[in-house]
Parts: sequence; structure tokens; C-alpha cells
Amino acid sequence: MEISEIEAALESSDSQDRLRAITALRKCDAAVALPVLLTKVDDPEFMVRSFVAMGLRQSKTAESFAALLKMMQFDRDPNVRAEAANSVSMFGTEAIPHLVEAFRRDDNWLVRRSIMAPLYEMQCPEAILEICTIGLAGEDIPVQDVATDGLGILANTEKAEEALQQLLPLVSAEYWETRMRVARALRKFDNPQARAAVSYLAKDRDHRVVAATLNV
Repeated sequence: MEISEIEAALESSDSQDRLRAITALRKCDAAVALPVLLTKVDDPEFMVRSFVAMGLRQSKTAESFAALLKMMQFDRDPNVRAEAANSVSMFGTEAIPHLVEAFRRDDNWLVRRSIMAPLYEMQCPEAILEICTIGLAGEDIPVQDVATDGLGILANTEKAEEALQQLLPLVSAEYWETRMRVARALRKFDNPQARAAVSYLAKDRDHRVVAATLNV
């Protein structure tokens, strides 16, 4: 599609036309696509806004970053906020404090999971510890489980001791999957307390937890 066709399609009342136009923008130069994308950050259809968030990550500019932060913070749909968080993470270390703040403020599980994944890949132990602590304190089991995994990432960092102290109480968690994840995380720590906790979990009533202590 030519840029004129894209712009015309974006004005269509049919959301499918607008989606096709946003998709077509991926083939355009970022400098051309950016101003067009910015006109649709408030589109009434959440799928269009999600595609806009994906498109904005292609343009590493202050303007696209600001637009993504706004979407991550204020969009009414968690799918859009989650996609915006993914795109914000593409901006590297400057995104870290914004992602942590969004995690602290937004308790939607999808948004939080979208923030956890990229932060785990960055070298930011302090941020990982903070979001894991918040995640464990919440009531969402999937987020708690991913937070448990995150604490294991900190085993060889300056936050290892703090992470370990978060993990140890979870050896008696109600859910077997949580205990299994705790066992996997604890195996990464070279610490007497961690080894003792793994030995305790090796006698767990659930064979899947026992297997995790053996890395089976």
C-alpha cells in the first residue's frame, strides 16, 4: 500500500481496514510511519491500539517513547498496556524505571507478566528484586510463580541474599507448582540455607517437587 492508501484506510470506520493499514506501515520508513502511528494511539478499537504499540517500537525516538509510556500507563485495555510495556522494554536501560513503576501501579496479571519477561533479560538485579517482591505480595498465582523464577535469576548477583530470604518461606507454599519453582530457584544458590531448603523439598509429598530438587 502507498502511504496515501494507508492514510485513507486509517480513516475507515471498519477496524479491519485500520488494522491492515497499521500492518502495512511496517514496510515504510520509520520516519514516515511514526507520525501516522501517533494519530491512532487513541483509536477506539483495542486491537488497532495494540498494533500501534507494536509499530511504535520500530522508531527509537523520544516521541515514540513518550507515546508508548502514555499507552502503558493510561490505556483502558490491559492488552494494549501489556503490548506497550513490551515495546517500552525495547528502549533498553532507560526503560527500566518506567517498567518498574508500571509494575508497581498496574496489578493486571497480563501487564505484569509482560514487564517481568524483558526485565529478567536485563542486567538490573535491583529492579528484578523489586518487582518480584511486589509480585509475591500480590494475590495472582501466575505472577507469584514467575516472581519465584525471577528470584532464582538473582542467585549470582549482589541481591542474592535478599532474594534467598524471599524464597525460603515458600518451601511450605500451598501449591505444588510454587514449591516446584522454589526448588528450581533454590538450586541456583551456593548457600547452606538454600541447600538445606532443597533437602527439605526433596522429601516433599508431591513427586514433581521432588524431581525439581534433582533437576529431573
